[in-house]
Amino acid sequence: MNFKRIEAFFWVAKLHSFSKAALQQCTTQPAISTRIAALEEELDVKLFEREGNSKVLLTPKGHELMPYAEKLVYFAKEFTSKANNAAAYSGLLRLGVSETIAHSWLSTFLKRFQEDVPGVTVELTVDVSVTLRKLLLAGSIDIAFLVGPFTDSAIVNEHLSTVPLVWVASPSLNIGAGVQLISSLTQWSIITYARNTTPYTEIIREFAKCSERPASIITSSSLAISRRLVLDGMGISALPVDLVQNDLESGVLHAINTSWHPSDLTFTASYPMTPHKPELLPMIELAKSIVQLTQ
Repeated sequence: MNFKRIEAFFWVAKLHSFSKAALQQCTTQPAISTRIAALEEELDVKLFEREGNSKVLLTPKGHELMPYAEKLVYFAKEFTSKANNAAAYSGLLRLGVSETIAHSWLSTFLKRFQEDVPGVTVELTVDVSVTLRKLLLAGSIDIAFLVGPFTDSAIVNEHLSTVPLVWVASPSLNIGAGVQLISSLTQWSIITYARNTTPYTEIIREFAKCSERPASIITSSSLAISRRLVLDGMGISALPVDLVQNDLESGVLHAINTSWHPSDLTFTASYPMTPHKPELLPMIELAKSIVQLTQ
């Protein structure tokens, strides 16, 4: 069986597009179509069907075969990387990381990564996801662990984790244990994410509904600073549970029982589709395994 046909099947299924798969494989769309047609003829099954004019969807049989194709592609890339490990991982890795991850499992990841590939220099950028997206598109970083998924078609996204946000406050504010309406929280300053982030937008929109008393907003691009302000009793905040878990357990912060929460944060490993870098795939698998261990 021709591996390039399986690889073409994998990328068309993942990207829902023959043209995007061709771009990822550095070939033409007719070449991808020929490989898929040959694979369907060889297997005597139909793998794809079109939705509208452009989007390509898997058939039931295609869904059944996709996990096997994914494993074959992954192990083929890993085989190549292991065979030439020094070349695959030599030089510089430019890694962008959101602050939520920096405060949770980043240290464990870097320790394991350097044990596996000690010859790599890691250039780490910790910033808000909006900035990391710009750096990815500009080619200034190789891969980012950020709040995703990235909607640009030139970027590949691999799901890492989902982290809930929890409203927290210092015990000094004497917020009751009962359910607090969002409108009642405007008596304290709301410490939130930087502008142009999803949590900021959601929080501002929700508090804008409170006509009785406008909320006083403090924005910060640093989660560490936001946490410090909450610890000091400067206000309340919806922070990632991973960041404040120890504070909640020790009692220096307590969770506010509210009638509304911002959406959970979804984190992805995101990287440009081209140029293709197979050495990133084992790194993403390592990140996924560490996330599973820390949950």
